[in-house]
Amino acid sequence: MAVRAAVLPAIGAPLEITGIELPDPGPGQVRVRLAAAGVCHSDLSLSDGTMRVPVPAVLGHEGAGTVVAVGEGVTHVSPGSPVVLNWAPSCGRCHACALGEVWLCANALNGAADVHARTTDGTDLHPGLNVAAFAEETVVAASCVLPLPDGVPLVDAALLGCAVLTGYGAVHHSARVGSGETVAVFGVGGVGLATLQAARIAGASRIIAVDVSPEKEELARAAGATDYVLASGNTPREIRGLTSRQGVDVSVECVGRAVSIRAAWESTRRGGRTTVVGIGGKDQQVTFNALELFHWGRTLSGCVYGNSDPSRDVPLLAEHVREGRLDLSTLVTDRITLEDIPAAFENMLAGKGGRAVVVF
Repeated sequence: MAVRAAVLPAIGAPLEITGIELPDPGPGQVRVRLAAAGVCHSDLSLSDGTMRVPVPAVLGHEGAGTVVAVGEGVTHVSPGSPVVLNWAPSCGRCHACALGEVWLCANALNGAADVHARTTDGTDLHPGLNVAAFAEETVVAASCVLPLPDGVPLVDAALLGCAVLTGYGAVHHSARVGSGETVAVFGVGGVGLATLQAARIAGASRIIAVDVSPEKEELARAAGATDYVLASGNTPREIRGLTSRQGVDVSVECVGRAVSIRAAWESTRRGGRTTVVGIGGKDQQVTFNALELFHWGRTLSGCVYGNSDPSRDVPLLAEHVREGRLDLSTLVTDRITLEDIPAAFENMLAGKGGRAVVVF
């Protein structure tokens, strides 16, 4: 069956909106009709080669939709079930999974090398980050779909698959923000907006949003920011000025650039925690001297997928949505069509907007 999709023909090449031929679901597979797919910076990182995947590929890893067919052996969903796509399913067998660190699963992205579909001329296509959500429909492994709990609008639910899990997990699982602590969030994109909401849910007393764009202040404050700082060489000093010259208890970096990682580190109080969520390139070198590492006593940690377990955390996030603590609609800054994805990539490069969502 032919469906339209956004195909990356080669690293660095522009996306092509074209028809592809999807197979029927085989054993252990599920076919999903997409309701929406978020346009995440990670998709841009795939297209420019920062993150390597086999190409040509159908991109898109953040989505939600409705099951239209299941293959043999699939029992946890059925045709008509609303689902969230899980681009990093854990295998349950590797060393990380045995430790309970499913977000570090060594086999989570094995499916990216599979043949997912074919172009109309017969060229093999791979599924990007496993789920190929930039398409009207997709066929994925059963482990890549999670039942969507009641009470969450299907279009908004697309963001649960990456941005919200990452931002919420960065606050609650990685940095472990406690009630009354102060937090700075660097980067007010989709993940940054989710991080701001998560800090509010955690009971942070002061939440400082940092971004290069003055236009994002309204978005940041709607998500929970109490203060807004325009990024500059003076940012750490400004943040210390807002926190009795101490710095924040926790800084969360959502950009993936050396300058913002360094600024987040310098904005953190002595003994505080700096969590890096942003995915940077190999050329982004961050340096520290031995004396400052000793003197400041800060903890610097990476954070993969929010250190989250989607099967555990999606129902928890749904509960926050139902109780009004988490508003997914405020994270969706633009509703676009499949053809608009290249323009959304350009907006991300320019630092504009929060999270665009493709609505099918």
